[in-house]
Parts: sequence; C-alpha cells; structure tokens
Amino acid sequence: MRVIEVNEFGGPKVLEPREAPDPVPGPDEVVVAMAAADTMFVETRIRSGMARQYFDTTPPYVPGGGGAGEVIAAGRNVDPAWIGRRAMVAVANGGYADRVVAPVDDVRPIPDGVGFHEAAALLHDGVTALRLFDRTEIAPGATVLIVGATGGMGVLLIQLAKAQGAHVIAAARGTQKLELAREQGADTVLDYSSPTWADEIHGTADVVLDGVGDKIGLAAFAATANGGTFSAHGSTLGGFTAADQQEAERRNITLRGIQDLQVSWDERLNLLERALQKAAEGILTPVIGQTYPLDQAAEAHKAIETRTVLAKTLLLP
Repeated sequence: MRVIEVNEFGGPKVLEPREAPDPVPGPDEVVVAMAAADTMFVETRIRSGMARQYFDTTPPYVPGGGGAGEVIAAGRNVDPAWIGRRAMVAVANGGYADRVVAPVDDVRPIPDGVGFHEAAALLHDGVTALRLFDRTEIAPGATVLIVGATGGMGVLLIQLAKAQGAHVIAAARGTQKLELAREQGADTVLDYSSPTWADEIHGTADVVLDGVGDKIGLAAFAATANGGTFSAHGSTLGGFTAADQQEAERRNITLRGIQDLQVSWDERLNLLERALQKAAEGILTPVIGQTYPLDQAAEAHKAIETRTVLAKTLLLP
C-alpha cells in the first residue's frame, strides 16, 4: 500500500510517498480501505517541528488522525458483519495511507446519507466544534462572533450557532471567504484584513470563538460584551490570543482556551458519533473546499500553511 512518511522535521517536502506492507488486523482490529483522509492545520506544525513542546511525535512517522472508508478485513474476535461497512477510523498517527488498521472500538459506522468526504471532514473538526459549542453554552438569540469562520471547523460553528437561533457575525479574510460565510447563514460578515474590522462591533458579542489568534484575536477580545465568553482556541497566525485577564475580570468575561477543548479518547469517539448523527440530520454539512491525491500531501500542507485553502482540505488515497 501507499503511505506518506515524515523522516525528519521540516517543510512540506519532507512528506514523502513510499510503499509499505498491507496491514494485517490483530484479533480485535479491522483494516479500513481509506476513501478520504482528514488533514488539519496542527499537522503542519507537528511536521515542521514547531509543536514539539506540545506533541511527542518524532520522525519517522506517518501523519494523519484517520478518515473514512470501507472495512475490508477483521480480526478473529471482531464481528464479521463489519466487513463491507462504511466506517470512520480514528488513530493517533497513520491516517495518510491507503489502508489503516485500528482497534474495532476506534471505528464508527457512517450513517446513511453521509458521504465518505463529509464524514472524513467531521473526524476532528466536527468533534472540536461540538466540544467548543458545549463549553461556551450559546443561548438562543445570543450574538456570536466567529473568527476564522470559513475554516473546516469555522463553517460548522456557523451552522451550529444558526441552528441554536444565534445571531452570527463571521470574520474571515477576502471576498471568497466572506461569501462562503454568507452562504452558511452568517448574518454579518467582516473582513479582518482591515485594521478597523472589529470597531463597529466593539463590546457587542455575547460569545467570541477565536480560531485565529494574535492581533486579530485581540481585536475580537475587545468585541466581547461585558459578561460574555471569549474562547481563544486558534493560533493560525502563530500564537493564541493573550487576552488581558485583569480586563476580563473587570468586565466579567469568561475566558476559555485550548485546554478547554481537551477530551479523553472515549469522549472524542462519543463526540464523533454525535457529529455524524447531526450530519445525517442535516444540521452539520461540512464544506470540502479542495482535495488532493494522497501522493500530493506536500502540496496540501503547503496550501494549508499559506492559507490559500477554503474550508476543509482532504487527501484522497
């Protein structure tokens, strides 16, 4: 089978295709033939070596947390009915591959009506969006500012907030991304490439979901209403937003961070089941902006890092 391997930290070019033996399932495992593999921004940071203080991944390794496909083999302790099922598979690493082996407990059926690409797009973004939504307790009628609203997760947050009956302000960069936010139901769109992008909403957002960080995040913090909630969970510009804690206390603003999104493996799988069900119900509809063949994983990482992608990026083995 084909895999993408990282043999040293570095730029996208260190993502190298190679041949590997086909995986054989252990007694409690299954093998999934991958139709779509998830990609995430954080994987570009791990590959570059910039996230060594947060992740213990070291080369050589095969990146990727999994994706969607069909179960083609099962171990002796696994119900044979799994073979032929459309399924999601979650792994710590190893998702950038034609085939992925994993414990059957880490595999979830894909509901009818949900395609392979849509399911793969929910593997991490759907899980994180639901966790964030749960932690920020968005009430019907609340004003919600979503910064980085047209990333894979940002699109899902717009959908969840609108389904809750919130007024959504979406912040993104450029005409194409602002139009996508409108299409997803955002009531107001703002281009954060303007230095004064947040002036008109100063102190008006009950909940701010900051998926960008740095200076953009500081402007978003200023847009948080007294008594509101500010979540600084994104760092696509290089660092998480360093909100002023004294200012937050003075204005009774609840601060959330990336630590609030940490969940156990079992909780992650439960959230994945919820995300898949919401997709089946039509509440969540992932937007796949672009796909790349597996062998072009380096090109996918380059596009993600330069922020030229729209919504979700997938690899297709």
